[in-house]
Amino acid sequence: MSKRVYDKARVRVTLVERDASDRSNLRDALAGAGVDLVAETGEIHRAQSLATASFSDVVVMGLDWPGGSAVQETCRSLVETVGVRGVVAMTRDCADGMLLRSVLMAGVRGYAARSASPADIAGMVHAVADGALVIDPSASWLIAELLTAPFPAAGGDVASALTRREQEVLELVARGYDNRRIARCLTLADKTVRNHVSAIFTKIGVRNRAHAVVRARQAGFGLAH
Repeated sequence: MSKRVYDKARVRVTLVERDASDRSNLRDALAGAGVDLVAETGEIHRAQSLATASFSDVVVMGLDWPGGSAVQETCRSLVETVGVRGVVAMTRDCADGMLLRSVLMAGVRGYAARSASPADIAGMVHAVADGALVIDPSASWLIAELLTAPFPAAGGDVASALTRREQEVLELVARGYDNRRIARCLTLADKTVRNHVSAIFTKIGVRNRAHAVVRARQAGFGLAH
């Protein structure tokens, strides 16, 4: 079976958008700029199979679908099952705090308004492919809220729950590094990093990377670099 090979110069993208006009606009925005649009669909249930078959690095997906749970589950499956490097979510309303929270907790790493410029959208795709978490400035208020809000007590003190190596890994997760970059920094195998990340999630009581970043930063990780 072929493996997904990431080429930083040509990011492979699947576009998932129900509105034909919006899909056309996004297609134009992604044209060139080091982005290869390898698949597209107007049906959310096809996102996982298309991203898998096309070996996509990033999925750009509109959030204006009926039934919020389908959006969350699709985002989660794209990250956890398909293994894309990230999902960039597009929406008309960046003030919808509930929607933003839900997709971030489902693993979305880019969040942009449809009014964003083509250059900004392409830039976000590249940043997410490189492991960054990128949020549209119009939604920055919610990120500040997430980082300062009291966190549930479950999981106890973060540092004391982790081994020294797990603390090193979490520090880099909190800085926005993806697993491959962490592996290079710590001279570890990719599989070893995945195992550490999985153990960290269990120990600190989170389900995904975005949630782990929030938890880690509240505990003081990723702040001094």
